[in-house]
Amino acid sequence: MNDGTLQALEFDRIVTAVRSLALTPLGATALDRLAPATDAGGVAAALAATSEGLAYIDANAPFGLDAPADLEQTVAALAVEGRVVEPLQLVGLARFLASMDAVCAAFGAAAGGPYPTLEAVIGAVQSFEREVQAIRAAINPEGEVLDDASPKLRTLRERLRRQRNRLRGTLESYLRGRDTAKYLQERVVTERGGRFVLVVRSEHRAAIPGIVHGSSGSGASLFLEPLSTVEINNDIVALEELESEEIHRILLGLANTVRQRALDLRRTLAAAEELDVIQARASFSRLVDGVEPAIAADARIELPEARHPLLIAAVRARAGGDSRADGKDPARNGPVPVDLHIAPPVGALIVTGPNTGGKTVALKTVGLLVLMAQAGLHVPAGRGASLPVFQAVFADIGDEQSIADSLSTFSGHITNIVAMESRLVLPALVLLDEVGAGTDPVEGGALGAAIIDHFRRRGALVAATTHDDMLKSYASTTGGVACAGFGFDPETYAPTYRLTYGSPGRSLALEIAARLGVPPSIVDDARGRRSAREAQLAEHLARVERDMAQVNAQRTELEAGRRQLEDERAALERARQAFEEKEKAARQRLRTGVDAEIKAARSVVEEIVKDLRARAGALVKPAGDRGGDRPGKRVTTGATGELKRAAIDALERIRDQSVAAPPEPPAPSLPAAPPAAGSRVRVESLGLEGTLVAVHGEDAEIEARGKRLHVPAAHLRVVEATPAAGGGVTVAVAADTDAPQELNVIGCRVDDALSRVEKYVDQALLGGLGQLRVIHGHGTGQLRRAIAGFLDEHPLVAKFQAAAPEHGGRGVTIIELKD
Repeated sequence: MNDGTLQALEFDRIVTAVRSLALTPLGATALDRLAPATDAGGVAAALAATSEGLAYIDANAPFGLDAPADLEQTVAALAVEGRVVEPLQLVGLARFLASMDAVCAAFGAAAGGPYPTLEAVIGAVQSFEREVQAIRAAINPEGEVLDDASPKLRTLRERLRRQRNRLRGTLESYLRGRDTAKYLQERVVTERGGRFVLVVRSEHRAAIPGIVHGSSGSGASLFLEPLSTVEINNDIVALEELESEEIHRILLGLANTVRQRALDLRRTLAAAEELDVIQARASFSRLVDGVEPAIAADARIELPEARHPLLIAAVRARAGGDSRADGKDPARNGPVPVDLHIAPPVGALIVTGPNTGGKTVALKTVGLLVLMAQAGLHVPAGRGASLPVFQAVFADIGDEQSIADSLSTFSGHITNIVAMESRLVLPALVLLDEVGAGTDPVEGGALGAAIIDHFRRRGALVAATTHDDMLKSYASTTGGVACAGFGFDPETYAPTYRLTYGSPGRSLALEIAARLGVPPSIVDDARGRRSAREAQLAEHLARVERDMAQVNAQRTELEAGRRQLEDERAALERARQAFEEKEKAARQRLRTGVDAEIKAARSVVEEIVKDLRARAGALVKPAGDRGGDRPGKRVTTGATGELKRAAIDALERIRDQSVAAPPEPPAPSLPAAPPAAGSRVRVESLGLEGTLVAVHGEDAEIEARGKRLHVPAAHLRVVEATPAAGGGVTVAVAADTDAPQELNVIGCRVDDALSRVEKYVDQALLGGLGQLRVIHGHGTGQLRRAIAGFLDEHPLVAKFQAAAPEHGGRGVTIIELKD
């Protein structure tokens, strides 16, 4: 990018504004070098880093970088081996290093991440906590070396204080003494040449023995050191020299502790500089309400709602002075956004419209936003902004006449265009303000069209402004060239600063002249001098502009409706997601509560099954003795493993049904007053009946099947049936005369095999079998060990052992049941 283009587009003022947002001199110096890049990958990385910095600042506190203005001088002093760094410089360095430690620590708890670019920047930074503590322990914030900086310094300063107190007492005796005070010019103690002296009248020089260290300008007073204080002063001078030497040693030691970590310091400085540059670019994005433009793969400029940054008051204040964007502010209350589009197959855009209507500002806006994006800065535009990365940007804007160089306005423009042609590198952006102006209108229009066509055919993207009718016609009739015009208020002819594509705008020279105060007679005379064809053309353009204004109004209304629909759709989507989250949370809460009840009920089932097994074991033999082959006999026994599984399956179904479709909870059936103890109740959620023992608030204790359990009181319903007389459960058990002699579980999983063995034992008990065979095979032995563990704990198994080798050996387990 050549300097002329950067100056014409005022990029230097953008740099000034961004630089003002730096937190450290390191960042400010780096931002002085801010310039557009031409590498697409580098531009994309810089824009992404700016976006990441903005996201961090929005989600967290701003970067806490803190550095003194003379940090670079301090670093330069550290680079010289053996050089002492001044105390205040060390204090400033410690402040900077501590702020970097804090910034790095903040990333560990940062919200809204991840921040890969920022974390990569600080990845190599090492803490200087030990060095910072050493500096702060030795030097106070005002730059004074503390007594505790070293034991020797403390001792020297204590001796100095004693000697100075002794000296002060001696000298004050002269000030108060009746025999000596009369010889003094002033009753004060002053200092000359590092020694404390009295101010004695010249005529009384011999009255006080001592050493004269000078006289006043008039010669009326002498500065005299009494002989009685010479030794004390000598001691003080000597101690001060020792103090200075010790301070020098302390400061050198502190500097060396940092100097020894030169590589770590360089990395910290580099990281601080890069972080500061990123945060300054991010802060500038906030200032202009910027967006990260996408990098277009083709020659496409999409800048919806673009604004010239130097017309934004906050930027103008930091950039210094009023904007030079067009000599005047087109909008005193801030820039009016303008949509700027150039996309294939269009390679050139010609902007027309009234004087002071915003044409030059639009041209500068395109160029400046391109330069900003290529420098890693967000651009003040709307969503959907997209820009290519240009290798060159050329701008011929403003009056180029030069008396010193004997150049007229026309000659100055042509000189610029010749330079563009010689330096053209693709892809390139060429900006031409009032192309072909400054000469004969017919020849200038023809030349302007030829220049635009030349750069367009060579592959450059061209944007130009004009008032020339020939160029307006060229734009309307040439393929690959688009025209757009700035509008105006048809009543007042005031510019609206709105750009309309597809229609050339009128210059409105006569109307604006009248609005600015040109006498009506002159304006009317000018209208009469126009040819009939020109008048017809002006009237035709006026009708087109009125029609376009109506179309634009309708388009604006439709766009507002579309945006409203999008907002409503987004609100509905958010509501749907919120509802789903609430439903999911409600299901989870319900599952948690049901699971707790299921767990409690399963423990009750386990206890009941265990108890009933014991009872069944005691009753199996008498039942067999009374004729085990008679089906349908009734015995009081427990539920078998099949009963246990059925109960647990029922509980699981309760849970699944409850969670799958959580209904409204039924109204509790309990009466207004809780039922009395001893009432027969039913636990609706478990399908279990029992006797109510007590109610404690929302918790109820019931007795069912000989066991006590706690359930929610709201889940109870009083039943009319009379409580059962006994605590056991009477189950009709049919003797299983077809119980198999052996069970084969080869290939089963452990859980399935144990379940089948459990059922097999229960069937054998009911069938009156005394000995069982379980075939499990050899394999890894896992199945055999699991079955052995199960049988070992079964209350009705007398013993078990491996079969004889000829009958399967360790692949078969023989089970003998208790009588």
